[in-house]
Amino acid sequence: METPPPDPVVALKPEAAVSRRIPWPIVALAAVAVLLLGLVWFGHEVLDGDTAEIDRAIMLAMRVPGRPEQPLGPHWLPAAVRDVTALGSTTVLTMVVAITACFLALQRRWRSTVLVLAATILGSLAVTLVKALVARSRPDLVGRLMEEASHSFPSGHAANSAIVYLTLATLLFPLVRGWRMRGFVLAVAMLLVGAIGASRIYLGVHWPSDVLAGWAFGSCWALLWWGVELKLFRTR
Repeated sequence: METPPPDPVVALKPEAAVSRRIPWPIVALAAVAVLLLGLVWFGHEVLDGDTAEIDRAIMLAMRVPGRPEQPLGPHWLPAAVRDVTALGSTTVLTMVVAITACFLALQRRWRSTVLVLAATILGSLAVTLVKALVARSRPDLVGRLMEEASHSFPSGHAANSAIVYLTLATLLFPLVRGWRMRGFVLAVAMLLVGAIGASRIYLGVHWPSDVLAGWAFGSCWALLWWGVELKLFRTR
């Protein structure tokens, strides 16, 4: 009597490995929360007077000694500085973002269009929120060369110009070949942002710490959204 053949051995599938992919949306949200909390904390530290002496010294250094109402420089300089500060105004930045979004949409670059709109709109809302939470008054140490009605911390011109111009600069990276050209684009964006922030101090409408916080927030925000673009958009 023949012995029946043994049952075939069924190969067991290995257990699925635990996914090591980083949940980038959660990381991005956490980074935004930390960034906003850090900015609000710094704003309250400023209100406590931790940077008062430095703020006062820098602002007075831009005025004629003994005459805080008169800025340094030739008679045409204040008008030129106001032209520079207009590059960071809500009107100009809105026009730049709208034109860029329309251009990208006409090129059917839908992901880049969404990125530009989301980064700039949400960034502007975040700046407005922090302004309301900190509620720092405008400087009264020197004569203001233009009037502003909103709160002082952080500088909206410095923050929003950094968000817009640095975000647009990073968007050009895939279209610009070579590290020299990319460095040039980034340098132009940084020069614009730096000039706009410095103009706010010269005009007497922001404390230096307001501008510093605006630069830091806007730069980190643009860097964060560049990371989102790299991880979520380009990998798809």
